Formats: sequence, structure tokens, C-alpha cells
Amino acid sequence: ADEAGGLDALAHAARAVRRGTDVIVAGSTEAPIAPYSVVCQLGYEELSTADDPARAYRPFTSSACGFVPAEGGAMLVVEAEETARARDARVRAHLAGHAATFTGASRWEDSAEGLAQAVRGALAEAECAPEEIDVVFADALGVPSADRAEARALADALGAHGTRVPVTAPKTGIGRGYCAGPLMDVAAAVLSMEHGVIPPTPNVFDICYDLDLVTGRARTAEVRTALVLSRGLMGSNSALVLRHGATGASS
Repeated sequence: ADEAGGLDALAHAARAVRRGTDVIVAGSTEAPIAPYSVVCQLGYEELSTADDPARAYRPFTSSACGFVPAEGGAMLVVEAEETARARDARVRAHLAGHAATFTGASRWEDSAEGLAQAVRGALAEAECAPEEIDVVFADALGVPSADRAEARALADALGAHGTRVPVTAPKTGIGRGYCAGPLMDVAAAVLSMEHGVIPPTPNVFDICYDLDLVTGRARTAEVRTALVLSRGLMGSNSALVLRHGATGASS
């Protein structure tokens, strides 16, 4: 599933827990900044070739020219809420809903329908109305056709709320960590819910889509429910709904 596999790993862990597994450590890591790994990536048309680091990765702008790879990762402890509370663990968030689709490795424009369907599926599993989403952590590929598709997917899946909900992509400041990228977004979303702050999208200013993209500086907000999106370069789409640790049915 490429990048989207990070979210899929969490979803598989949550479903295993619901079937009776006590606890699973799930997540993803990537280390693509090595000579051989970099050579393997040179065939990606979506890879940015900009020389200026501050201008190399600018999704949702007129100057979007691709993405910058990054290293990193995040691991989460996934278990049933009653099990966590029985050992006095801190329940930081609930994996409320997930869905994945596949639109094929063709044109990025085609990912709009598949991503929107993934969002609708995740909302349905979470029993979450579109207007309940307080923040969207975007896939934010940085390719104009892919950015248009993601903006359209949000409008299709969330309706009018898709243009009003705060959207962020903190990965523009650290790079796109392939399948680790959405896991780092999940970690950021959990911290966002805990601290009531939405992180900004670094280096992005001239937004050319109908999105409430958080830029410049962090935004204070009550965040109870977050939507995390991810798309793989080979056509996978994944959406995950997270709820604050004080609410929900499964952790």
C-alpha cells in the first residue's frame, strides 16, 4: 500500500484487538536518505527537484513542484480501552474508524474519488458526521494534480464542511516520510487533541485551493476528532478517524 500502509497497519492492529488480541505495538518507520535508497527514488516523477529547501515542498500552492522525502517513524500501543484502563494506562486517543481504497497507479486526478470513498468509509465506521471533524491532516503530495484531487475529495466527502475545517500538513517542514509519514501525522494529531493546538503547514503561503489550510503559525482550537489521510504513489488511499482519549469505544 506504499505510504497508505502506515494507516492500514494501525487499522489491522485495531481489528486484531477487537477480535481478542490483548495488545499490539503498531506503526511504521522509513530511512530513505541513503545512497542506494535515493537512487531508487530518482524515478519518481513526483519528487521535487527544487534547490531551495524552503521552496522545495509546497503543496496546495501555485509553486507546488513535488515532495521531499524524509526519514522518521512512530509506534503506537494499540489495545482495548478496558484493558488499558484496567492497568491505569493513559488512553491518549481512540482509533475510531478506517477505510482504504485502491485507484491504481494511473493519474493523480483519479485519486479524488477513491480518497473520498475512503473518507466516507472511515466516517461510517467511526459513526462520525462530517461536521464533527475538527482537523484534517492532509496527504499533501505537492503535485498540482494530486493536490486538486485531494481538495476535491474533501469537498465530496465532507460537503460544505470540507472548505471550513482546518487542514494542515506539518510534513512540509520535515519532508514526506513515505509509509512513516501518516504515522507521524497520527502522532501529531494525538498531540493536537491533547494540547488544543493545530500545527501549521511550514513554507506554504499562496494557497490556491478552497481549503482552510493552517499556515504561518499554530492555531489554537478544541480538537476532539481528527481525520488523517494518506495516498500511496502506486494508487492506494487510506483514511483514519481519531477521537480524543476521553471519548470513543476503542483505543
